[in-house]
Amino acid sequence: MSDTASLLSLFISSFLAATLLPGGSEAVLFAVIKAYPETLWIALAVATIGNTLGGMVTFGMGWLLPQTQQLKHVEKVRRYGTPALLLAWLPLVGDALCLAAGWLRLNWWQAALFMAIGKFARYWVIGMAIV
Repeated sequence: MSDTASLLSLFISSFLAATLLPGGSEAVLFAVIKAYPETLWIALAVATIGNTLGGMVTFGMGWLLPQTQQLKHVEKVRRYGTPALLLAWLPLVGDALCLAAGWLRLNWWQAALFMAIGKFARYWVIGMAIV
């Protein structure tokens, strides 16, 4: 598989992993960096962008939920606001945080920024452990 195809696979995996669908992108990131170590920073960027966009899809799903529905983790997100989305990379909890942030109608660009920072930090740690 070429480096371009590998990066596309990483993007898709990262995107889907950040939605409510089960899955993880870490194994794909590991494979891409091992096969193409020269793409480390590009791979980190691709994974971060894909995972952040997937998180924003979940955020959008929360935005569309009726306000009468009670969601898990709403109080944490309400209390901490968009900075709570620094933890959007956490398995299961992260999806709920993104959904709750959308449901609360938090500022979308701040949500995207905090999601991206948290997700990049996680991928950076993984990337540095691989090289």
